[in-house]
Amino acid sequence: MLRRYMPKSLYARTVLIVILPIFLIQSFVTYFFFERHWELVTANLSANVAGQIALLTREFQDAQSRGDQDTVFDRANADLAIAMRFEPQKGLPEKDKLSVFNVYNSTFDRELSARLINPYWFNTSSWPAYVEVRVAVNDGYLVFLPLRERVFATTGPIFVLWMIGVTVLIGWVAIVFLRNQVRSILRLAHAAEAFGRGRDVPDYRPTGATEVRRAGYAFMAMRERIKRHIGQRTDMLAGVSHDLRTPLTRLKLSLAMLPDSKDVAETRKDVDEMERMLDEYLAFVRNQSIEEETESIAMGPFLRQITEQMHRAGRTLELGPIKEMTADIRPAAVKRAVENLINNGARHASHVWLSLKLAEGHLEIIVDDDGPGIPPDQYEEVFKPFTRLDAARNQNESGVGLGLAMVRDIARGHGGAVELSNAPQGGLRAVLRLPV
Repeated sequence: MLRRYMPKSLYARTVLIVILPIFLIQSFVTYFFFERHWELVTANLSANVAGQIALLTREFQDAQSRGDQDTVFDRANADLAIAMRFEPQKGLPEKDKLSVFNVYNSTFDRELSARLINPYWFNTSSWPAYVEVRVAVNDGYLVFLPLRERVFATTGPIFVLWMIGVTVLIGWVAIVFLRNQVRSILRLAHAAEAFGRGRDVPDYRPTGATEVRRAGYAFMAMRERIKRHIGQRTDMLAGVSHDLRTPLTRLKLSLAMLPDSKDVAETRKDVDEMERMLDEYLAFVRNQSIEEETESIAMGPFLRQITEQMHRAGRTLELGPIKEMTADIRPAAVKRAVENLINNGARHASHVWLSLKLAEGHLEIIVDDDGPGIPPDQYEEVFKPFTRLDAARNQNESGVGLGLAMVRDIARGHGGAVELSNAPQGGLRAVLRLPV
């Protein structure tokens, strides 16, 4: 159950690990200091004052005359610094008047009880600098006013304030230090997240602790290897495409010079199919390049422009609800992905619907069709390159099976995903989900 309430971020957890022990240590130190040292000091002070009050009480009771009593008053004030007087014909209050902020009232009460035989009453709340003690004698009571600092250890609040101040200072220094350390990790995480969405971060420089710097340099090296690998593969396939186009062009010229026949027509069709497949292979690999920069695009006009282009190309496409929003995307790549989804639906259905909505912090570009659909157990299969489910859709349509693979690649390059499900119109629903 505690796991549900524990902080999830590294910064919060680190602060908890550092600040909590400091707080506990300071709390234990304060508690034991008060319980042991402060209690002992206060007990000694209270015992000393209680003994002096008991001695003065006995001397007052042993005095034979009013002059002797006055002598006791003078000695108490001069030698013991305790103001003392006698109140005749008065009784003690029923209940002590104690300060709620004084935690050692019971200690003083215990010392008075141990040393005084006479009934007594004491007051710790009326005067900031004194403690009042009344002791019943004969037909009245004696009033004693010793200094508070002689009865209790009065530096306790100062000690507590010092402990709180030190705790706050240490905690603040720890928080500032930890924030600087965690900031380096967050910068690395943001750089990795941006690269995963297809955005390069050329201004990233590793900072922070040695381990964080090593992770940052490892990320930069990995980023360069991935970019180099993609570039090399794209260049290689571009070269292969160029080399293959030359003999294909010669074949097309040779076929054009031959008289028309059934065999020549079939051969021309094969050559055209080879050229088209070659173009699709090259488009698939080039799509994985991250050279295109991200832009802030208004998605409503962006999808309406795609719809108009599809209409001009002869596609039957209806524009559904469009949520007006702005997103940072690679427009050419997203346009290619949406067009692939629309073309995939149009090849196998009579109507295609395009809509846009916002859900759980992601924008969802939804393409529905009313075609035969795809069995749910084959949803994942169709995303594999060169996979064609002609038996489920239209066997007369040609393709190399790279369309949906390219869409998923574009979605993942933006940090999103593409999902398939049953459309309300009875066909296939494809949802391109991209982070806002």
